[in-house]
Amino acid sequence: MFFHKQELQHASTPDKPDAVYARKLQEVLGGQYGEITVAMQYGFQSWNAHMPGKYRDLLFGIGAEEFGHVEMLATMIAQLLKDAPIGATDDAVQSDPTVAAIVGGTDVQHAIVAGAGARPVDSNGNPWTAGYVTASGNLMADFHANANAEMQGRVQVARLYHMTDDAGVRDLLAFLLARDTMHQNQWLRAIEELKADGLEELPVPSNFPQEKEHTEHSYEYLNFSDGAKAADGPWAKGPTPDGNGEFSYHDGPTSSAPMPPPTRPDTRLYGTTALPNVAEKAAGAAKDALHRE
Repeated sequence: MFFHKQELQHASTPDKPDAVYARKLQEVLGGQYGEITVAMQYGFQSWNAHMPGKYRDLLFGIGAEEFGHVEMLATMIAQLLKDAPIGATDDAVQSDPTVAAIVGGTDVQHAIVAGAGARPVDSNGNPWTAGYVTASGNLMADFHANANAEMQGRVQVARLYHMTDDAGVRDLLAFLLARDTMHQNQWLRAIEELKADGLEELPVPSNFPQEKEHTEHSYEYLNFSDGAKAADGPWAKGPTPDGNGEFSYHDGPTSSAPMPPPTRPDTRLYGTTALPNVAEKAAGAAKDALHRE
């Protein structure tokens, strides 16, 4: 069960209202790598975990913390919107608050929809979507996705840190940066623990028999660019990270195949083909007469 306790993990209060910055903070709340995403991602990964123990408990614990971070950012956004002017000060636009808000860079829906509160959207007002969530049931794949989410989120929070001189806002961001640092390290360590426990390896999924793939292509670097310097990297020669092969470099593909003939859909789907129109009509009528669905 979830139980809400009415206190925050870290207390921060902005020095002054700032509706424009509140809109920027929406990105790390409701954007692709925002707190809503990681809270839901770790939540669904824990609910989809196939075994009890340390890995599921890790997901439960960090996921619950991230729900708290959602609340912290929503609270900060509401504080930034409190008493913030809804428009710019220029008389030319002040007569129309909506126009003024757009010119000033604020999110008009903060006022119109949320009544000076946070919304589950990114900084451009795009609604948060469950499509951001990765929860595959494979912990090796998921933990890599989690490390990436924490890295991308920390990049965005670090950028936001330099977009304000408000000490209260920076205090909150400094705390979130520290937690992102911790979570990055936790997921990277959890990846190594999966290997040490003999549960997962690379390539993911490691229990799919590699002999069923075209192994002659498994470790070929096929360079589809005219930049030749990529051949100098360790991804083009030497042992592979999974320990199962050696990289080889090829300037372009090592094989090719002729294009198959064009497909010809059911005539009743009305795709344009090389058949004369009259023939298409006749074929459709015949199929209807034979009840061929």
